[in-house]
Amino acid sequence: MRVVLDTNILISALLVETSTAAKLIVAWRLGAFTLVSSETQIDELARVTRYPKIRERLAPAIAGRLINQIREMAYCIDTLPPIDVSPDPYDNYLLAMAVTASADYLVTGDKQDLLALNRYEGTKIVSLREFLAFTRVLSA
Repeated sequence: MRVVLDTNILISALLVETSTAAKLIVAWRLGAFTLVSSETQIDELARVTRYPKIRERLAPAIAGRLINQIREMAYCIDTLPPIDVSPDPYDNYLLAMAVTASADYLVTGDKQDLLALNRYEGTKIVSLREFLAFTRVLSA
């Protein structure tokens, strides 16, 4: 099963190590699903983790470790096709990743834009809670 995790899910996992998002990252590391990512997302993750309000809660080494693991273990896409579907243009790269990788799910906390789409090109767009209910990856 191929899964795109929105950067907001990755940030949540980094900020609270006991969160459901963090448990999902552990499940990925253990092989419960294939994480889909791209240099675009890795760049965004690196940028966001340098925000002052994030840095005061997150050691750079922890963020760096996740970024390195994504580079090494995830299915990373080199070139993303241009897509202009989301009302938030900064979310379009996530849809491009999902389409390019034929992802089963795009998991996001973005209620206003991405979740409103529900599905795109065969990829289900779901909240973290919905993803866990549908797949039961944390129950395995």
